[in-house]
Amino acid sequence: MKKNRNTPKLTRCFLSLLLILSLAVTAVPALGEAAEDFGGATLNVYNWGEYIDEGMNVIRSFEKKYNCRVNYKTYESNEILYTQIEAGDSAWDILVPSDYMVERLIAKNMLQPLDKSIITEEDLSGLTEGVKNLSYDPDNTYSVPYLWQSVGIAYDKTKIDPAVVEEKGWEIFLDPAYAGHTDMYDSERDAFMIALKSLGYSANTENEEEIQAAYEWLLKMNSAVNPFYVTDEVIEDMSQGYRWLALIYSGDAAYAISQNENMEFCAPKQGTNIAVDAMVIPANARNPRLANLFIKHIMSYDSALAISADVGYASPNDRVLQELSGPGGDYEGNSAYLPRFGYEKDEIFHDSQVLQARLAELWIKVMSAK
Repeated sequence: MKKNRNTPKLTRCFLSLLLILSLAVTAVPALGEAAEDFGGATLNVYNWGEYIDEGMNVIRSFEKKYNCRVNYKTYESNEILYTQIEAGDSAWDILVPSDYMVERLIAKNMLQPLDKSIITEEDLSGLTEGVKNLSYDPDNTYSVPYLWQSVGIAYDKTKIDPAVVEEKGWEIFLDPAYAGHTDMYDSERDAFMIALKSLGYSANTENEEEIQAAYEWLLKMNSAVNPFYVTDEVIEDMSQGYRWLALIYSGDAAYAISQNENMEFCAPKQGTNIAVDAMVIPANARNPRLANLFIKHIMSYDSALAISADVGYASPNDRVLQELSGPGGDYEGNSAYLPRFGYEKDEIFHDSQVLQARLAELWIKVMSAK
């Protein structure tokens, strides 16, 4: 999932200073505790763009603690990541794919189990309920959540009545009143998800009639609102008030709301996608022990707080999640930060290369019909 921009609040500057000091302290082992020395070894980490704390203090503290170097690179999509791994790229020790891609990597034996002597049950107990016992890896055998989110509607409440958005949900993208004022995310999986949900179908359906109905829904949307198909541009469009309405990832919406008080977020009652990006270790990782220690480091309170506060996506660490969304937190009152949990119509995407191929084929037609 493409991620958002940093520093949504002025309070972030003070928080960042505290985090730097805290991470510097935690990078030094307690008296009598000796951290392992990896002698300058390199850990190769492959993550989404702009998905780490500003200044990368979380990375720096890990390097200092274990006397190692982190080679941190970014990618743009799950499919790019998969293509490289499938081709035998053995350069990476840590990956952060999305849920359905984790499911595929597990099925193809491309991951190794986590070392539970390092990543303990105590560590896992700190996960918030929304990311526990996930269907693709219910016992966290291969993965640990990094950040999570939902997909929803960002809208300008001075232009669109919140009651209308709540009532219509995804159907609002069929309302000609918003023609020329709407952003649609350029992603076949997300766009087909809203069409399928609007029609009462599963986002994971492989039923051809349901997929065809969703395709026709999207053609109708093109005619009704003539949307701008965008990716990261949606963040600026909504932050600056250039658009009234957009399909958006919740972390990006959290940022937009923090920048523009006119913006609001809605997770429609028809249901939506709940997405989890998770840390995993490839089967051919060169330094698996250091990789497990890195995952444990990212799970810690200080690291989780630094990352979620800066990036704007929900933390899987329950303490951090409650602190940032609660009284005095950076995202207090921000309707997009805290994903909806336990709603029966919400779904996690599952890996289906049959569905993926069909949606990619139809998406070309949707875009050409624009």
